[in-house]
Amino acid sequence: MVGNFQSVRILFLSVKLFSYEDIIANKLRALGAVVDYYDERPNNSIFTKGVIRLYRGYYQRKIQIYYRKILKEISDKKFDYFFLIKGEVVPEFFIIQVKELNQGIILLYYTFDSFLNNYNGLKIVHRFDRKFTFDSKDAEKYNLAFRPLFFSDVYREINQTSDTDIDLLFIGTAHSDRYIISEYLSDWCQRSGLKSYSYYYSPSKFVFWFFKFFNTSFKKFKFEKITFKNLDHKEIIDLYRRSKVVLDINHPNQNGLTMRVFEALASGLKIITTNEEIVRYPFYNSDNVYIVDRKKLAVDKVFFARPFREIDKVLYEKMSIEGWLEELFFDNYRYIWLGKSAVNCS
Repeated sequence: MVGNFQSVRILFLSVKLFSYEDIIANKLRALGAVVDYYDERPNNSIFTKGVIRLYRGYYQRKIQIYYRKILKEISDKKFDYFFLIKGEVVPEFFIIQVKELNQGIILLYYTFDSFLNNYNGLKIVHRFDRKFTFDSKDAEKYNLAFRPLFFSDVYREINQTSDTDIDLLFIGTAHSDRYIISEYLSDWCQRSGLKSYSYYYSPSKFVFWFFKFFNTSFKKFKFEKITFKNLDHKEIIDLYRRSKVVLDINHPNQNGLTMRVFEALASGLKIITTNEEIVRYPFYNSDNVYIVDRKKLAVDKVFFARPFREIDKVLYEKMSIEGWLEELFFDNYRYIWLGKSAVNCS
């Protein structure tokens, strides 16, 4: 580490997403920072999430009350950084007042979602001093720094054994065409003498039936294949230890690589992905990554027999959560992430 987080005071806001907000906050604390974390949403019920995304105006008063409460709680504290991830609901007045309360504070923004799915983030991003996105097209379009996602430390601990019993593993939230693609490849595995395992998650029965009714991709989705319990990272790691290849199906509206890509590669697992953008990243090689066209699905069985090629150690560390935080906060390890090899720009 080149940057020093020791005693750095950080106001951290993020939506809740499969405990990644806790992983980030705890990593910052482990590095020596003092972190005050707040959920970006006033409430995480399915109803609230839906209202925020579809009818934000109806929830505006509660949003304002929530953020004024946060301002009151932090009014006597001094922060070095305001770190915001996504910015789905945070109002502009809150950002302005945080800056007024903390002379010299650095406003830091990162998004793991496309602005196509996050209008509020696009509305407030100009208020920040340092702004990053995981989506290369959004970076170019909106003049943001491009920084891919990361893997958390627990994925360093996976040791592959010869006892793997899953050739192709899919874990993911049920959305878009994921079910169609995953089920097709599961059938292909069965025909090819390979074993597959799919874990489809939905936050609630209401959400599942809503998509089942309105989304054509869900018409064939069998209810008995869905689960409403999200896997924790320990359960994911247990599945990774049993697996050879992880299936990654990116959202059609997102260009950036998913967290699953980084976690799988960090664990020594190969990837089959629908995201053709991966060929532009410095860790790409055809031994570890197989790209499928989501509209013309075809896989070569030979890929499953190839050994995993180790990632360069320096690049591996840049892909870690520590490398991610180092780049966001201190501008160290500034790399050109889209290319055949990582290029140091510091």
